[in-house]
Amino acid sequence: MSAAHDIGDEVNPVETLAAHVVRTRFEDLPPAAVKAAKTFILDSIGVGVAGSDGPWIRELIETVKIWGTGDEARVLVHGTRLPASSAAIVNAYQIHCLEYDCVNEDAVIHPMATILGAVSAEADRAGGYSGKDLILAVVLGVDASCVLGISSRAPMRFFRPSTAGAFGATAAIAKLRGLDEATLINAFGAVYGQISGTLAPHREGSPVLGMQIGFCARGAIAACDLAQAGLVGPHEVITGMYGYLPMYEGDYDHVAAFASLGKAWQIMRVSHKPFPSGRLTHGVVDGIQQLQKREGLKPEDVDRMVALVPPLAHRLTGRPDIPNPEPNYAKLCIPFVAATALLEGTVDVRHFKGDWLRNPAVHEIAARVEPIEDNNPNTNAVAPQRLEVYLKDGRMLAVDMPQIFGHPDNPLSYEQNVEKFKNAWASAARPLSAAQADRMIDAVDNLENVDDVRSLIDLTMAGPNKR
Repeated sequence: MSAAHDIGDEVNPVETLAAHVVRTRFEDLPPAAVKAAKTFILDSIGVGVAGSDGPWIRELIETVKIWGTGDEARVLVHGTRLPASSAAIVNAYQIHCLEYDCVNEDAVIHPMATILGAVSAEADRAGGYSGKDLILAVVLGVDASCVLGISSRAPMRFFRPSTAGAFGATAAIAKLRGLDEATLINAFGAVYGQISGTLAPHREGSPVLGMQIGFCARGAIAACDLAQAGLVGPHEVITGMYGYLPMYEGDYDHVAAFASLGKAWQIMRVSHKPFPSGRLTHGVVDGIQQLQKREGLKPEDVDRMVALVPPLAHRLTGRPDIPNPEPNYAKLCIPFVAATALLEGTVDVRHFKGDWLRNPAVHEIAARVEPIEDNNPNTNAVAPQRLEVYLKDGRMLAVDMPQIFGHPDNPLSYEQNVEKFKNAWASAARPLSAAQADRMIDAVDNLENVDDVRSLIDLTMAGPNKR
């Protein structure tokens, strides 16, 4: 379908989506969806805690303070009290700013940053939302954002984690508040008027990339506020002449995706990000780690490396290495990430700050890494990927990756998820104890029994900033 497609006599898909959100109960969720939701709630809290020490966090908090005072909601770790809409900006940014948050590869969306950024502020403001409420809101929010991404048939041209993510965050907030279908449709119309997200900051490595997610988390709260106040929003906001899919995606086919709502739960198709870099760079890290384990690969053995990647990965992360990159540029640069993995055996938060960004050894190896676009016809595919390592002795070692480590078909174990969480927790901007981390893990493992999810936010606080 093209941008000229009109919904005509068809059911307006925004009505289908609103009905799915409003009518689905916790009891309707399969156990696997509940388990996945808890997995990625813990993961997202962890990366948000680590993101509290990310680039431009303190400046963002001080700037947001100027936009309005209030003590409705807290910023994770920092404890700064802000209006809920402002707290949503910062919390969503913290979750995404390290490029460590989970992704639905079919939709090419980081769904949790926008959703949990908005929901954490909403929960702190309102109070009384249970663990079951949170799980259900997250599952439905992920469905709402991902159904848009999987409807696309075009190369991504806007930053989908924020643009489609705005719909997911709106759905999650609406579910928590118990909005009816008509009010939710008006909220979708209101958030559509606020969505932001271009790929320009992605290309240049600007912190604005993650801030776009924050702006759309704020927009979701505002949209629900406006709809509850009686605002009538536009209703043809998904298809129709000026709807999201024709305007932001271009070529699309939404029928199968929307028909799957309530049958295929998108939270179960979310991938972990084992490394704090763009998901599209994870193939080279996975491949290098496999060769180090299998072949004893050492940096001094390598003459050059070739990464054969799908068009999306080449377009967004096949960028050239530069001598002194910004953190976000380096995280989205296959040569820089590959060189780091070869030297260090992994890629961690510490590799995208300070002296490592200027490390001559990294840039010397990065100059010998060549990303090459493969012939994958799927313009939104993340995998398969292939790494070829040409050695100085004339041999070539290769790794084919049908699915990259972290994908639902090649997942992290429970223990690996907990290890990632604890490592992220230890990277907080303010000291948080190991005991707090253990209590958070236990709380999320037993989230169905939590009476008020503000207790999770309490656990991210250091010192006197608790509720």
